[in-house]
Amino acid sequence: MIPYKHEPFTDFTEDRNKQAFEQALRTVESYLGNDYPLIIGGERVITEEKIISYNPANKSEVIGSVSKADEKLAEHAMNMALAAFDNWRKEKPEIRADVLFKAAAIIRRRKHEFSALLVKEAGKPWNEADADTAEAIDFLEYYGRQMLELKNGKRVESRPGEFNRYDYIPLGVAIVISPWNFPLAIMAGTTVAAIVTGNTVLLKPASTTPVIAAKFVEVLEEAGLPPGVVNYIPGSGSVIGDYLVDHPKTRFISFTGSREVGIRIYERASKVNEGQIWLKRVIAEMGGKDTIIVDKEADLELAAQSIVKSAFGFAGQKCSACSRVIVVQEVYDQVLERTIELARKLAVGDPENPEHFMGPVIDQSAFHKIMSYIEIGKEEGKLMTGGTGDHSKGYFIQPTIFADLDPDAKIMQEEIFGPVVAFAKAKDFTEAIQLANYTEYGLTGAVITNNRMHIEQARTDFHVGNLYFNRGCTGAIVGYQPFGGFDMSGTDSKAGGPDYLLLHMQAKTTSETF
Repeated sequence: MIPYKHEPFTDFTEDRNKQAFEQALRTVESYLGNDYPLIIGGERVITEEKIISYNPANKSEVIGSVSKADEKLAEHAMNMALAAFDNWRKEKPEIRADVLFKAAAIIRRRKHEFSALLVKEAGKPWNEADADTAEAIDFLEYYGRQMLELKNGKRVESRPGEFNRYDYIPLGVAIVISPWNFPLAIMAGTTVAAIVTGNTVLLKPASTTPVIAAKFVEVLEEAGLPPGVVNYIPGSGSVIGDYLVDHPKTRFISFTGSREVGIRIYERASKVNEGQIWLKRVIAEMGGKDTIIVDKEADLELAAQSIVKSAFGFAGQKCSACSRVIVVQEVYDQVLERTIELARKLAVGDPENPEHFMGPVIDQSAFHKIMSYIEIGKEEGKLMTGGTGDHSKGYFIQPTIFADLDPDAKIMQEEIFGPVVAFAKAKDFTEAIQLANYTEYGLTGAVITNNRMHIEQARTDFHVGNLYFNRGCTGAIVGYQPFGGFDMSGTDSKAGGPDYLLLHMQAKTTSETF
C-alpha cells in the first residue's frame, strides 16, 4: 500500500496551538444555534420536526437545530441512493479515492474547528477532540490508499487459451448508523469506507451529535462527491432506523453502538423481506467490558497511569474504555491505592477549559444510567473514590473506583459507559486471564507485566480483538492497530485494517476463453 503516516496529535503545551484552538472555539460559537437541513440527492430538505442538539457541559446552550427525517423522506433518500449507485459504482476507484483525499485535506485545514465542535457538541476535552479529528483524517487517507491497492482485484491463475480475473465490486446501498462517542471519526470512517468501495449511503448519525455529521457531509460535497452518494438523514432509530434496516433495497448495514441495538439490527437484517433478492450484510461494533490485568511482575506506576487514562479519558464513554481491573493479589493494594490517588487529582468540568481532564457524560439519560450503576456498585463492592454527580448545568460525574468486586457483580459484567472502574483480585496470572475472559464481550484488553512468558500466555488466551501490552486499552490508531472485537462486541470488522474495505464489496470471477 502507498505509505501513510497517521495524522499527528496537537501539542497544546505550545502557546500557538493553544491560541489557535481558542480561536476555533470562537469560530464554532459564531454559528451555534444554526439550522441544518436534510441532504437528499444533493437537495436541502427542511422539516417541521427538529432534533435539537445541546452542549452536554452546558445544557442550556443549543449547538444546532437539525431537520428530522420520517419514513417518507427515508424512502425518498433510498430512491436517490439507488439512482446514484448506478453511476457511482462505475466510477474509477482512483476518482472515488481522490474525493477522500480532498476531504482529508479540507478537514486538515479546519482541524481545530472540527475539534472545537467536538468539544461543544460531544463534550470532549481538547486532547480527546483532537484525537477524534486526527482519526477521521486517518480513515480518509487510509481507506483511499486501501482502495487504490484493491482496485485491480487479486491475482488468480490462468491457463493457456484462458484468462481469469478476480475483481471486487460494490454491494449497493448502505445504511450507516453512527455513534455519538466518536461522532466525527467513526461516522466519517464508516461512511467513506462504503463510498470509496463504490456504494452509496444513507447516513443516520446519532441524535445527540448530528451537527458534526452535517458539517462532514458539507466537506464531502466540497470535495466533489456527486449528489445522492451520501444522503444525510438524521431521525429516530425506531422510526427510520428500523424502516431502513428492513428495507428490501438495503444491501448492508454498518452500525456502531450498543449491544442491545446491534442485536436488534442483526436480527432484523437476517430476515428476507418481500422484494429482497440478497442476504443483507451487517458490520457491527457493539461495545465492550474491557479489562486491564496487572501482573505482580509489572511497572506499578505504569499500571496505575494506564488504568486512569483508559478508565476516565472522555469520561469512560468509549467502547474500549477500561471498566475492570484484575490485579494479581501480591500487588493489588499498591495498584489500587496509587490509582485512587491519581483519580482524585483529575479535574472535572467544562471541556472548553483545557485544564479539565474530564468533561461531561453525553446527556441526561446517560447521567441517570451511570448514577444508577454507581448505586449498584455501592451494594456490590467498596466505593473508594468518586460516586457523585451534578447535572444542574451539565452532566458531570466524578471519576469513580470500586474495589473488591466479585466476578459476577453487575458492575463487573454490564457495560456502564461512564467513568466507573471496578477492581478485583486474582490469586495468580492464569486466574487473572480467566477473570478477564469472564464476560460476554471481547473488545479490548491490556496486560501490564514484565514477564515474557505471561505476555505470550495472554497473547494466546486473553480473548479480545485488540490486546495491548504495557499500555492502556484505549487509543487504537488507524492502520497501526485495526480495531474490532469478539463475541458480543460485534463482528470483529477491524476498522482501520487491511481487510475492512472487503466487507463493503463482493468478489466477482470472470473467465475468458481465447
